Amino acid sequence: MTSALIIVFREMLEMALVLGVLFAATKGLQTSRRWISAGMGAGVVGALLFAGFMEEIESSVNGNGEFLFNAVVLCIASLLIAWTVVWMSKHGREMAEKMKRVGQQVADGDAPRMALAVVAAAAVLREGGEAVFFLFGAAQTVQQDGASVLTGAGMGIVLGVITAYLIYRGLVRIPLRHLFAVIGWLLIVVAAGMASQAVENLVMIDVLPPIVDPLWNSSAWLPQSGVMGEILHVMIGYSDQPSGMQVVVFAVALLGMAVLNQRLRSSSVQPARGVHAVV
Repeated sequence: MTSALIIVFREMLEMALVLGVLFAATKGLQTSRRWISAGMGAGVVGALLFAGFMEEIESSVNGNGEFLFNAVVLCIASLLIAWTVVWMSKHGREMAEKMKRVGQQVADGDAPRMALAVVAAAAVLREGGEAVFFLFGAAQTVQQDGASVLTGAGMGIVLGVITAYLIYRGLVRIPLRHLFAVIGWLLIVVAAGMASQAVENLVMIDVLPPIVDPLWNSSAWLPQSGVMGEILHVMIGYSDQPSGMQVVVFAVALLGMAVLNQRLRSSSVQPARGVHAVV
């Protein structure tokens, strides 16, 4: 539930960033809200169709194929989360500026109002599709406990909408750069946990060697079936009896994503400092 909340909250903020800029840039333009809302609706429909497609694929596999399918989903979800975090840390500001230009072009009459619907639909479909895939991956880590995943997703939607509204109205002063940075680090941990769970599925069907199995046994003092163990399992892929391969993959994924994210964030800050120095 916790990972689902963080994932959806992050996607909602990204979506709200794009839509908020569009609304602000076309404020006062007749029918602009109608076009943006139509695009949002189309994006939601597309995301729901994608969710149905994923469910259909999952129901068609069984046996070892199910373990393999779950591993593939977890691997892709982990890679997509990592890519999203890294991309946003480097291009988030550019994306906001691009959306602002689109909105201004429509307001100035240089672009058709249909462009608002297309941009809004693309934003909702992209973030919604990513959320669906990430949530599908999160569901694999809790043994298909759909109720907890949906609960977390619902909470993430509510928190995302409230936060986006407060920021849009100027009622709270939360620097988006810092907000996305905190959520980004949390998602890096979630992505590493998903990679670890993918490896667990592959070890179970002998696709990968366990190296050492188990590497440790912490079931006596922190059982995976307990409340805290389940939370850690969902968040970081915790296992009370992990194989050596699981631990190695988690450590490598976590370290690799953390180093890459930090380097990209540093490189994106340095040019900005240089501009201020010249001015």
